[in-house]
Amino acid sequence: MHDTVRFHYMDNLRALAMLAGVVFHAALAYSPLLHPYFPTADRAQSPAIDLVIWLLHLFRMPLFFVVAGFFAAMLLNKRGMGGLILNRLRRIGLPLVIFCPLVIAAMSYSTLHAAAYVQNPSPVLLMIRQFSQMANPPALPPGTGHLWFLYYLLFFYVLTWVARSLELGKPGNFVRGLNPAWQLLLFPMLLVPALASVSAPHPAPESLFPQFWAFGFYGPFFVFGYLLSGHEALIERFRRFAPWLLLASVALYGAFLYLLKRHVPTAADPSASLPIAMIEACISVWMTCVCLVAGRSLLNRSNRLLRYLSDASYWVYIVHLPILFVIQYRLMDMAWGWGAKFAISVVATFTICLLSYHLLVRKTVVGRLLGARLPVAGTAAGA
Repeated sequence: MHDTVRFHYMDNLRALAMLAGVVFHAALAYSPLLHPYFPTADRAQSPAIDLVIWLLHLFRMPLFFVVAGFFAAMLLNKRGMGGLILNRLRRIGLPLVIFCPLVIAAMSYSTLHAAAYVQNPSPVLLMIRQFSQMANPPALPPGTGHLWFLYYLLFFYVLTWVARSLELGKPGNFVRGLNPAWQLLLFPMLLVPALASVSAPHPAPESLFPQFWAFGFYGPFFVFGYLLSGHEALIERFRRFAPWLLLASVALYGAFLYLLKRHVPTAADPSASLPIAMIEACISVWMTCVCLVAGRSLLNRSNRLLRYLSDASYWVYIVHLPILFVIQYRLMDMAWGWGAKFAISVVATFTICLLSYHLLVRKTVVGRLLGARLPVAGTAAGA
């Protein structure tokens, strides 16, 4: 079955999760909540941004890790552990090694330039400007930037090999056999300790030093996707719950925003972090399940546009942030509203990324590395 069937909805969900990252990162520049922390934070900002983007933040990457786990199990069943590791080193490890230094260097250069010349700098740019004027400015710790997810996927593939070697299949069969209502209640509880140990909204684990909370949060989603492979009927078991999960998630998101407005919780304040961690965990799981159900119903098909976007999404995600930074730095001194700046930054970033993919990448060895169509399901972080 896995040799001949392409899981279009998983391909398309993966692509949408990546492409949504462009919109999410563009929106952060106009978020009042993130204004003190984001390099491109603009003087034009709106609470409407915070009203929307943090919901996307809670399930976009969890959905991606579910899809990655799904395709990892497919590859393992088709090619064996050796084939999985070799494929993932080529599709995940090699792009990380090649592009991570390049995109970080590009973002560092544009940020230093902006810190020196932007007339209306963000708090982060002001801080960088002050540091740059010191005789011996402190060096930034090495990190993975927005490609952190590739870094953690490599760990998850190694842990897959460990779990396979220890023959830990019985717990997976037990989880698959649980009543879906119990799955939807117990799964979020697994995530609470990890989320309670970091600030909210949870940060991106960009450090080269592995962040253990990230294993505790994203790891279960990877395992969930792994358990779905070959058992796609499990998604249908969530279908009757999907409308209620969506409504409950929206209601909980209102509580999430209310608690954030009152007090941004940190790991040092358990009384505030535990309730919001429980809300984050429930929304992350339930909205991911809603996306899986909707994707299987609406996106389990392929056409030229969907295939093209699926192929291009890996490249778009890798290069979008350096391009977005340059655009938003140029917009910082423009006396325009946040809506116009947001729309321009999103459209311009997508346009440049897709044009560069079509003209410079698609038919090259880089295109084959990042999104070449294979006769089996999945591309890039899929299969």
